[in-house]
Amino acid sequence: MSNTVEFAKMNGLGNKILVVDMRGRADRVAPQAAIALAGDAETAFDQIMAIHDPRVDGTDAFIDILNCDGSKAQACGNGTRCVVQALAAETGKKTFTFQTVAGILNAVEHADGTISVDMGRPVFEWDRIPLAEEFHDTRRIELQIGPIDDPVLHSPSAMSMGNPHAVFWVDRDVMSYDLARFGPLLENHPIFPERANITLAQVTSRTAMTTRTWERGAGLTLACGSAACAAAVSGARTGRTGRKVDVHVASANPPGILTIEWRESDDHVVMTGPAEWEWSGMLDPATGAWQRDHEKPADGAAAL
Repeated sequence: MSNTVEFAKMNGLGNKILVVDMRGRADRVAPQAAIALAGDAETAFDQIMAIHDPRVDGTDAFIDILNCDGSKAQACGNGTRCVVQALAAETGKKTFTFQTVAGILNAVEHADGTISVDMGRPVFEWDRIPLAEEFHDTRRIELQIGPIDDPVLHSPSAMSMGNPHAVFWVDRDVMSYDLARFGPLLENHPIFPERANITLAQVTSRTAMTTRTWERGAGLTLACGSAACAAAVSGARTGRTGRKVDVHVASANPPGILTIEWRESDDHVVMTGPAEWEWSGMLDPATGAWQRDHEKPADGAAAL
């Protein structure tokens, strides 16, 4: 293979991630390469996290994020944790600052192996989420699936965590809903001009909730970090929870927890959770052709 770069197959609570090392290069991972990689069972992913040389002083890298349909993503919390684990193993550093199209993200790897990512401030204004029509209060917008007098899902909380989110509050097991059927309709609803991530959230206490997400550009996903953040913030905004919540990601394999804190001190949302290295290889960022190099190491983490 020629023109290849290193990559790692990783996951964050089952959220399938490819971390691709594009440092020292001027090109990007092409959309057609992403689609080819997503179509291969061995490299199927939810997001590609492409690490580029820093563009801003004081940052460690610029992260370009692609969905499995080749479209761009603004944010991916689970993927960011994977990047941190890979770079920490490579460099020995524990703290990082990344630039993304959604802004600057700070992250730290803790002694227990968990990783915290500062996802920045949430956005609630209807035209910045964005929504196609004005809503004075985005804690509850007019949107439903099912009969008018007995909707299956209705009145979601809308916000942005660098990407648009709609959180539907449900009172039974989130896995009992046919999200595979409702997800595409809601993601592409005209109210969301840039499409949206669709999350079902069941609050179980003031400090805990369970979620399941249909991810914009990726579909049903095992986990979505920015959606967990959106659900936690929306829970606090609507008075359902406090500002620090354990989000049980029901679709994760095995089911896992992300701890989300919406800090009062600076309004930032901090997500803490695990990342896991699976194997690494080389790929062509123009075509998606790839080959495997290494299997999972005993300690569960490896550098690019």
